[in-house]
Amino acid sequence: MKLIVAVLVVMYLYTLSFGIFMTDFFRIPTPLIFCFPLVFLFRDKEKLGFLYKHELVFLGVAMFLYNVIGFSDYMVFIANVLCIGMCAAYFNYFVGTNRKRFDITVYIFIALLTLSGIVMVFNPFYLSEINNFRSMLMGEPVVQSPSGIAIYQFNFGYQLAALVPFLLIFTFVFEKPWIIKILSLLVCLLFIYLGMQRSVFVGFVCSVFLFLLLYYNYKAIFIVLFAVCAAFVFYTYVLKDNLDSYNNILTKNEHNMEEYNRSTLAAENLRIYSEYPYGLIFYGKDWSDVTYRNEVFSSGLTSHNAYLMFLTYVGPFLGLGILAGLYYKIGKIIIGAFRNVRKKQFALMICLCSSFIAISINSLSHNSWLVSANGPTFFLYFAILHLNFLLNKETESDVELDNTSNIRIHHS
Repeated sequence: MKLIVAVLVVMYLYTLSFGIFMTDFFRIPTPLIFCFPLVFLFRDKEKLGFLYKHELVFLGVAMFLYNVIGFSDYMVFIANVLCIGMCAAYFNYFVGTNRKRFDITVYIFIALLTLSGIVMVFNPFYLSEINNFRSMLMGEPVVQSPSGIAIYQFNFGYQLAALVPFLLIFTFVFEKPWIIKILSLLVCLLFIYLGMQRSVFVGFVCSVFLFLLLYYNYKAIFIVLFAVCAAFVFYTYVLKDNLDSYNNILTKNEHNMEEYNRSTLAAENLRIYSEYPYGLIFYGKDWSDVTYRNEVFSSGLTSHNAYLMFLTYVGPFLGLGILAGLYYKIGKIIIGAFRNVRKKQFALMICLCSSFIAISINSLSHNSWLVSANGPTFFLYFAILHLNFLLNKETESDVELDNTSNIRIHHS
């Protein structure tokens, strides 16, 4: 029985992490194949009411406005609702109050993303072999290389954005030896260098710097300087001599292609937004209607900014209200976690929050995000919410134990 549960958990997290929904092999949506049995047959023994009603309402409204009203795409809406709803049910009913199940879930998720990173590292050296391997793992032909276990490079970027802050910050909050911290930093730099994702690098730097600043205060400056020196030495004596001839984040920068210029795309999107300030859905228009004469977007590009595109469609009134509803609680959790950055019980929460910050920054340069049912993004979203529930429950248990012991002392 335990083996069946383990296989279902790994397979569900595998399909969620890598965005596998339906393929030639999986003719039924994968959340129904792997998550449904976990939720209904192997759920946590302690009965638990549904914790995520409000979050799913906001997500459902956002996806309906964006996918159905904006794009008239009912199938994407149904698929996204199914993916996000089953993930919420997985944490609520299968993980439930079981902290061990939660920890195993998170570590399997990170292990899968690490595997994807390793696949990406070997991709430039064994292009055809690794691409065939990637196609086998994804169940369909890959389109862009080099990459990890993903069809497109931008899909892999979300995996990397979630992975690299977690790997590095984990070594600090769980007090690993300095050699492990340095090795973790070098692995992260290697993934970012070959991953060709500038937005991942920005998210990684922002989330790690924020963590170091709060964790070490002024000492963070010296740690950052050391990290910069280590990165420079690693690039000069390892990456540059051995990997510079392969596609990397620097050569992508040198191409200076129009689709890579996110600032230009965002500026043009803001101009379009100013012409339709209430949101495209209120004007009965879609993206192609307002960009067909635009030279920047004539090839079918978008602004590659998920939040800006969302506001362009639904407008500021609905859009900002939905964003506030989605991020208010998780924002409070992140602030509370970083206020307790040195407390051991918040160590895993700090890692998850840092990953969520990085992956949210990554969406500033891409179209996929929480409302688009991006697997790593909504996994982190519900993981943070659920870990907050578990921590609160543990705190309540501690209080109850203290009260019981006080009563016993009083009677004695």
